[in-house]
Amino acid sequence: MASAPPSPSSGYRGRLAPSPTGYLHVGHARTFWTVFQRARETGGTLIMRMEDLDPDRCRPAYADAVLEDLRWLGIRWQEGPDKGGPFAPYLQSKRRAIYLEAWRKLLRTGRLFPCRCSRKDLETALGAPHERVQTAGGGGKFDTLDDEPLYPGTCRRFMGGTPQLPGPTASVYEDPGGTNWRFRVPDGEAIEFVDRNLGPQRFVAGVDFGDFVVWRRDGVPSYQLACVADDAAMGITEVVRGADLLKSTARQILLYRALGLPAPAWYHCRLVVDHNGRRLAKRHDALSLRALRQRGLTPMNILSADLPVEV
Repeated sequence: MASAPPSPSSGYRGRLAPSPTGYLHVGHARTFWTVFQRARETGGTLIMRMEDLDPDRCRPAYADAVLEDLRWLGIRWQEGPDKGGPFAPYLQSKRRAIYLEAWRKLLRTGRLFPCRCSRKDLETALGAPHERVQTAGGGGKFDTLDDEPLYPGTCRRFMGGTPQLPGPTASVYEDPGGTNWRFRVPDGEAIEFVDRNLGPQRFVAGVDFGDFVVWRRDGVPSYQLACVADDAAMGITEVVRGADLLKSTARQILLYRALGLPAPAWYHCRLVVDHNGRRLAKRHDALSLRALRQRGLTPMNILSADLPVEV
């Protein structure tokens, strides 16, 4: 369907960042096609990074299917787990040392505090916290409802109200150990950015989102920390993803600032929704690329704006 992109001739670096927790669906296909187009149009480099942090849900079979389905769509990349490249490994499960370095810097500058909340409170921290995005009145505006609840500040302070970290306590931690760690957001601060597709965005820390998890007690970094550390390390200049992650962008901007790293540009794609207006998810098996291919649909059919999604 599409020719291979030209050899990189610009400083543009985009990335495909699928999570192998299920089969890709129509929404993934259209977002990843946008990533591919934007890299190709600039003569830039496209990176494939497999975001396989969640040991309980990620499967090698899904990772293989991701690569196969995207190649079938006509998408090509220059760096990745199947190709290698200067920033290997391109599997997040193999990049723990990079995340530890970022965690230590955040800890020693007083940005983190240990959290003793239950696993249920932290269960969404591994994956991208996709928000349920619904159109309002057909005007193209979004009502974003974050899957990660606003943190009430339970563990922000020690007994007696003494602020946690920074201080001498921070120096005793060389590893997150068996502790949950949260990033302390600057309450009341507005995080603003101009999205290259959806325009100006504004979120207020402590109002639209609270202190968020960066490391779980089971030893796995969160999506937010891993994404920022990897995008910075790989020199990503533009992040293209779904509009359900707009609020995650605000969180990640705070992490970039705290780590002293330049943030990339942002481009959020409007979501593909089903006939009830709900965001597609991997549980929509009838709309997985696998199922649609078996029904005889072509890449052009899947990328077409008029593909019915009430299958």
